[in-house]
Amino acid sequence: MNRTQPITLLICALGGEGGGVLTEWLVDTARHAGYAAQSTSIPGVAQRTGATTYYVEVFPMPLAELDGRRPVFSLSPVPGALDAIVSSELLETTRQIGNGMSAAQRTLVISSSARTLTTAERMQPGDGRADAQRLLEVVKAFSRAHHVFDMGAAAREAGTVVSAVMLGAIAGSGLFPFPREAYERVVRGGDAGAPEKIGKMAAASLRGFAAAFDAVNTPREQAAMVSRLLDTSADESARPRPLPPAVAAQFPAPVHDLLALGHARVLDYQDADYAALYVERLARVLAAERAADPAAAEGFATTREMARWLALWMAFDDIVRVAELKSRASRAQRVRGEVRAGEHDIVRVYDHFKPGAPEFAALLPAALAHRVTAWDRRRATPWAMPLKIGSHSVAGMTALRLLASLRWLRRRGSRFAEEQALIDRWLDAVVAGTRADWRLGHEVALCGRLIKGYGSTNERGKSNLLHVIDHLATAPLSDGSPAARATAIAAAREAALADEAGNALDAALVRHGAPPRPVKAQPIRWMKRPPQSAAGHRT
Repeated sequence: MNRTQPITLLICALGGEGGGVLTEWLVDTARHAGYAAQSTSIPGVAQRTGATTYYVEVFPMPLAELDGRRPVFSLSPVPGALDAIVSSELLETTRQIGNGMSAAQRTLVISSSARTLTTAERMQPGDGRADAQRLLEVVKAFSRAHHVFDMGAAAREAGTVVSAVMLGAIAGSGLFPFPREAYERVVRGGDAGAPEKIGKMAAASLRGFAAAFDAVNTPREQAAMVSRLLDTSADESARPRPLPPAVAAQFPAPVHDLLALGHARVLDYQDADYAALYVERLARVLAAERAADPAAAEGFATTREMARWLALWMAFDDIVRVAELKSRASRAQRVRGEVRAGEHDIVRVYDHFKPGAPEFAALLPAALAHRVTAWDRRRATPWAMPLKIGSHSVAGMTALRLLASLRWLRRRGSRFAEEQALIDRWLDAVVAGTRADWRLGHEVALCGRLIKGYGSTNERGKSNLLHVIDHLATAPLSDGSPAARATAIAAAREAALADEAGNALDAALVRHGAPPRPVKAQPIRWMKRPPQSAAGHRT
């Protein structure tokens, strides 16, 4: 490195992550070590809660060697002239690379692998997340060297904020000519005494600092960490539970991973009979796929997709499921871990519910459920019951467990029957489409992505799915070939996922010769009669 030019560092942090504190730590470390340093901040927006970039320059020669001369620093970073970039979020890292800040021959990139989804990613009805693999490839291509690890996980394990982890990563990289002790002294607040004499916050920051320092400073460990990030198969938590041997014997090996996850989810949701129904339905798809085109079905892609989306639909959310999830012991342990509660600390958790008439009607027989929903539609405002339940208390947990115990009632409810009928319609379309043409069945199976969320979002997804099945998968079109139907279904599905309002879906339907979705009349909510003044005029 040219010793007549400052060492330049760009820090990218999201709102509330302590980027300003990190900058102060670095400048204080430099000054205490006898080096000249300067920092500036640039407010910005990162499509999230707000972000600020911090720019730090440190002259690589101690002040004692400059014979009274003072270096001149810049106030803003120059694209392509940065020695290092450190960022707490992977997409934010690549955003700065896209701005030209990183140079492949010069810049060291230190980034967290963690993601905080942008507003644009959250707004997508489908999976709008940016591909993490491609983001990592960008970091690798546009950096002299790179260190990528989960800073958020390191911060949580240490009980600190991510700024302390970023400081440890910078120190471990050897970017600045400061010893480790200089960084740690600043984190302690200048107190170099015994660890038991420093505060709890400083002790936690030092733990996070040490974890990041070791991760970056040990090349062998860092290389293994990056390899694990690039190889998702190494993630133990993503591996499915073992399948029951009787179930595994019915399906080929390429289906086993998703089948295991789906079977476990449905079994946990209801009972063994419901899980057997899941296997029976999936076996129909497998038989159709094998009969359709053995060459195209070599990887059993249609059966794999159905294993995923069928399980998610069969395990639909209702008030029984919500109560069950909120009353699990694992949830209480997770909450205590999130708030860093000690063994003797008291944690109170209040859950807010607002079930309406449709939620209660879902557990009633069809005739009674229709009467309840019709009564609710006639009301001026929809009926709902706001509830505040303290799940930390005996009464609150008893109420949740009582509601969760109504799993047996789910099978007798109107919604369960309605969901099963809709699932069977979709399943029949997938089987029939697969027997006619493998790609047609595959595209109909992928339409399971339309079913998500709850309330109006869930209803809209089911309505869109049925419209696609009725008018593209089965109804006659101007070009009724299976290939044309598959193309039309794929276009309609992607349009529905890209536009929540449905305008893109209607356009895609019309473009392929199908009618647009019918406009549903909204239920009329009559306003109460306005009050009258003393003179008899309405106000």
